[in-house]
Amino acid sequence: MTLVQTVPVTGAIIVTTPQDVALADVIRGVNMFKGKGVDVPVLGLVENMSWFTPEELPDNKYYIFGQDGGVKLAEKLELPLLGQVPIVQGIREGGDSGNPVADDENSIIGKVFKEIAANVIHEVDIRNASLDPTIKVKVSRK
Repeated sequence: MTLVQTVPVTGAIIVTTPQDVALADVIRGVNMFKGKGVDVPVLGLVENMSWFTPEELPDNKYYIFGQDGGVKLAEKLELPLLGQVPIVQGIREGGDSGNPVADDENSIIGKVFKEIAANVIHEVDIRNASLDPTIKVKVSRK
C-alpha cells in the first residue's frame, strides 16, 4: 500500500507458487490492487517454483508444490499467466555470485525470464493503450 501511495504504479505483477495456501494470498492481493481507491491494473501472474528440474536431467519435471495452481488461478481470475519459473539450482547460485542466470538467454531459465519480460512488455503496452495513467493513491486522514 505504501508503494501506491508514493508513486503512480502502472500495473502490478502478482507472483505465486502453485500450492493452495499461496493462491489464497493471490486473490487477496489482486482484490487489493483492483479495489476502490487503489485501482492499479493487475498485469498478470507469474508462477514461481512451478516444478523442479535437475540440471543433469533438463527434460524432467518434478511438481514438488503441486501442478499448475497459478495457471488455473490466472484462468479463474481472467488474468494473463506471464510465465512459470522452475526451481533450478542455478538461480540461487547466480544470485549468490552476482551473475544472474537470466543473462544467459540460451539457458532454460534464461529463456523463461526472457519470455516473462516479453509478456510483461506486451501487457504494459495493452494497459497503456486502453487506460489512463495511474495516479498515486491518496492517504485518507481521519
